[in-house]
Formats: sequence, C-alpha cells, structure tokens
Amino acid sequence: MWRAFTRISKTLESLGQGGAVLPQQFQHSQLYNNIHKTNYLRLHNQALLTSLTHRMSTVKPKVVFVLGGPGAGKGTQCSKIVERFQFTHLSAGDLLREERAREGSEYGQLIEDYIRNGKIVPVEVTCSLLENAIKNSGKSRFLIDGFPRNQDNLDGWNRQMSDKTDLQFVLFFDCAEDVCVLRCLSRGQSGSGRTDDNMDSLKKRIQTYNNDSLPIIKYFESAGQVKTIDASADADKVFQDVERVFVANGFQ
Repeated sequence: MWRAFTRISKTLESLGQGGAVLPQQFQHSQLYNNIHKTNYLRLHNQALLTSLTHRMSTVKPKVVFVLGGPGAGKGTQCSKIVERFQFTHLSAGDLLREERAREGSEYGQLIEDYIRNGKIVPVEVTCSLLENAIKNSGKSRFLIDGFPRNQDNLDGWNRQMSDKTDLQFVLFFDCAEDVCVLRCLSRGQSGSGRTDDNMDSLKKRIQTYNNDSLPIIKYFESAGQVKTIDASADADKVFQDVERVFVANGFQ
C-alpha cells in the first residue's frame, strides 16, 4: 500500500514538471484533468507575461518637439495638451534649473559654471536629464518644450536619444515678432517672475531664436515633420488647431 502511494506521488510530481504520462487507470480521472488544466494555465500565463514584458521593453516613448519664439505660447498650449491628451510635459530649461538646484547633483556645479560664464550647457547633460525624466516618469507620451534649440542640440539628440524614442512630429507655434514681444512685456508687467521678460533680454532672445532655432525648424520642415500652428490668435482658438493636429496623428 505504501509503495503504491509513493509511486502515485512521484508520478504526479513528474506531471507537475511537465515531463511524465500517468498510468492508464489515472488518465481519465478528475485528479488528472485538474492537474492538466493547472499546468496548461500556468504555462499559458507565463507565455503571456513573457510576451507582454518583451513588448513593454521594446516600445519606444512617443515624443513631440514643441518649438516657437519667445512669447509664442508654448507653455500655455503644452498645459492644454497635457490635460487633453495625457502627455507629460518636459521643459529642457526647467530640467536644467531643477538639476542645478538639486542637492547632491552630479551635474549641478557644471551647470552652474556654464550658466554663470554665459555658456551653453553641454548637450550631453541636457539629453541625459531628458532621458532620465522619460525613464523615471513611467509614461509613454512626451512633449519636449524648447528643444532642440540649435544645431548642437539636434546633433546631441541624434547621437544620444533618437534610437531610444519615437519622434511623432515637431509642433511649431508660428507667431509674428511684434505679437510675441507684446505678450512677453505684458507677462513681465503682470508679475511673471521671469527676469528675461524685458525689452533688452527679448531682443537677444529673438536674435538667438532667428539665428539658431529657425534653421532647425527648416530642417524638420524639409523632412516633412513640422506641424505649423498660427499662434497669433487667443489661446483657446490656437488650441482648436492644436487639437486637430493631434487627433489627425492618432491621439485621442
């Protein structure tokens, strides 16, 4: 009796490992059917989990670059896009300022030195901050605001990030210079807290935008990747056009 019970236990154990066939008298028993179903479900679930994990690891984050001159309304429209289409808004400038202020930052002192000396922070640092923000967010849709601003930014992104992300398009807010200037000055007078919302700073920012950023927009235009929005209207009207662009590109 004991030897028979031992044989049955060992046979059932082997079946649980997927490698044995039960004796004839047990193959049609309820016990056999239950074990067979349990084994099938376990292997099926493992296969599904492996497939899902592989898909999650290979799906690239979707990225939209947001470009436009100072006062074009990029920040306002990004907030609306976040609310409507569940994107995550990343500002390259904000990330640099936050990293500079973060205690124990490996880049903080370097960023401080470059900014203090009026130099552009190395693009490798900016791209690393963007990459970390994307990874740490756990999200899959990103607006990258104010980047790439110049050829060095674009080259750095192509070296470091283009293979890791899926660029959807470039959202370009096109706005007349005089409208942008009036918006920035009004923003400064109403207490925006931005030290560069004054005429002297605006002249430099607009010159930098015209010399460095517009050629990047032209580059993306030649590749058919730019969606141009007339940003001279009020914010709600502008967003109607923005919404149509995102819906037309498959975002709901």
